[in-house]
Amino acid sequence: MNLYEMGKYDVIVVGAGHAGCEAALAPARMGLKTLMLSITLEAVAMMPCNPSIGGTGKGHLVREIDALGGEMGVNIDKTFIQSRMLNTAKGPAVHSLRAQADKRRYHEEMKKTIEKTPDLDLKQAEVVDIIVENNRVRGIITRTGAVYRSETVIIATGTFLAGKIFIGESSFASGPNGMAPSLMLSENLKKHGIPLRRFKTGTPARVKSSSIDYSKMAVQHGDEPTVPFSFMNESPGKNQIDCWLTYTNEKTHEIIRSNFERSALFTGEIVGTGPRYCPSIETKIARFPDRKRHQLFIEPEGLDTEEMYIQGMSSSLPEDVQQDFYHSIAGLENAEIMRPAYAIEYDCINPLDLKTSLESRIIDNLFFAGQTNGSSGYEEAAAQGIMAGINAAQKVRGKEPFILGRDEAYIGVLIDDLVTKGTNEPYRMMTSRAEYRLTLRQDNACDRLTERSYKIGLATEERYRRWLEIKSETENEIKRLKETKIGTDIVNPFLVSVGSAEVSESISMAELLRRPEVTYDNLAEIDADRPDISYHSKVQAAVRIKYEGYIKKQLRDIEKFKRLENHKIPADIDYMSLNGIRTEAREKLADRHPDSVGQASRISGVSPADINVLLIYLERMKYAGKDRKSQGGGTDE
Repeated sequence: MNLYEMGKYDVIVVGAGHAGCEAALAPARMGLKTLMLSITLEAVAMMPCNPSIGGTGKGHLVREIDALGGEMGVNIDKTFIQSRMLNTAKGPAVHSLRAQADKRRYHEEMKKTIEKTPDLDLKQAEVVDIIVENNRVRGIITRTGAVYRSETVIIATGTFLAGKIFIGESSFASGPNGMAPSLMLSENLKKHGIPLRRFKTGTPARVKSSSIDYSKMAVQHGDEPTVPFSFMNESPGKNQIDCWLTYTNEKTHEIIRSNFERSALFTGEIVGTGPRYCPSIETKIARFPDRKRHQLFIEPEGLDTEEMYIQGMSSSLPEDVQQDFYHSIAGLENAEIMRPAYAIEYDCINPLDLKTSLESRIIDNLFFAGQTNGSSGYEEAAAQGIMAGINAAQKVRGKEPFILGRDEAYIGVLIDDLVTKGTNEPYRMMTSRAEYRLTLRQDNACDRLTERSYKIGLATEERYRRWLEIKSETENEIKRLKETKIGTDIVNPFLVSVGSAEVSESISMAELLRRPEVTYDNLAEIDADRPDISYHSKVQAAVRIKYEGYIKKQLRDIEKFKRLENHKIPADIDYMSLNGIRTEAREKLADRHPDSVGQASRISGVSPADINVLLIYLERMKYAGKDRKSQGGGTDE
């Protein structure tokens, strides 16, 4: 192959999915010359599976991406067709926004944003080789022989790496949605010493809307008024379409059970590990044989298409079996399958081979983001993408990595889980993974992250000013609610109306708001002087008052956590020489080289007793260093 030089960049991003988009936009917005390469430009922000953004745990990630100055929240606000807040019956820590997208418009709007971003070039090309010199990445080579030089490279290839589709007895090389797979890059990464493994995911069939009998299904309306994902929006607009709910039944299950031997999952053809929290319909039926039914959500793929997504029914069964089991479901008796369900197997790295910055431990200046790291989901991918993009920019500038802790963001939890604990299956973010979820709420993402992003040059001046305005507005509203008292003649009729106990003396608005029956909205009935403030300020003020005691307790817990996180471990420590630490723990610590005692404590196989010995050793090292310094030098202990 003849090679030819095509230019030099600060950052090159390989892949244009949700990770690739954020990974390319971040350094470009920070002023670095950035190149984004995609095997096809139709893959830019493509939604090969569910046409939605957000959901439980995932909505938190989107708000954090937005707070940092990313694009996912802005883009879904432009292109959503239905919006709902999930888990509203529970506390605000687990409230999660979810929006159905018009998937074609989502792709088009994101592509338009990328095309118009200064310092960012978008090109269609298949990357087949990573240029590595002296264990440091120096650029990439495309299939046609084009050479692009760069100081940093981010791999964000999603499920394209050696992608293979399974539909019943049929299997063939393919990327998602029938696109071409990336076959040569997998072998190239292995050549450079990057170990790969095999994961698997899948997607349901798409059926024609006019062939569905919606009268046999339960309608799922969106919320009104709608709530924005982006902090820069006050209201994203109105819902435009409904979703629907139906269920499998015993006939459905019997059809699937009788065809297990035709599923690649059960014949052994699929060797990759699938996602536990998003299993195929045949896996659900095999795993839960006593379940009489499983719920299915029928979701539109856009306003200008007849395609409907059948959430909850991914499969690798043959098309004829798919048709039979779909036709056994209420409302789908005559459903016309436009695209069959399929499973896809692909190569990915082991995230334990990454630093917390998402830089490779094996090759300098090479970063990885998204499903390539063993995660699943658009939101998890985008969160890693923006962090890889920021840290590639920091590396080019000679700056310290930009790291978010578990106490600072769901993004911090996600990355720490991947690089410290690893994953043996496609990783999915859930609120239960965050120890400090009461302080890591959707509503306060900007309070946690915008100022930090502004300081490194990503969050814009406009976003920073808006955050300062909302912050001031929120503080003023909290102060007003605490200082405003209401007499019994006004407050008691209100309390009776909401089913709450009466009071014998005047009471502040804040004290009223702490009652379970009282919300910020219904309090408006007796709040004559309520100011006209933004949606974001209303939510934050209400949550901070209602849960003030719990939040203070969690902040004390975070201080304890930080003491271990801030206890750094020298990079040159010789773990294998530490007596008193078990062999397994020594080997794990030597392999991972954790940055802090806190990170060391989360490594599987390292016990609290091992951590105590490590702490004692670090204290001895500190005092030995002080002694040597006071004596003007000397020998080690």
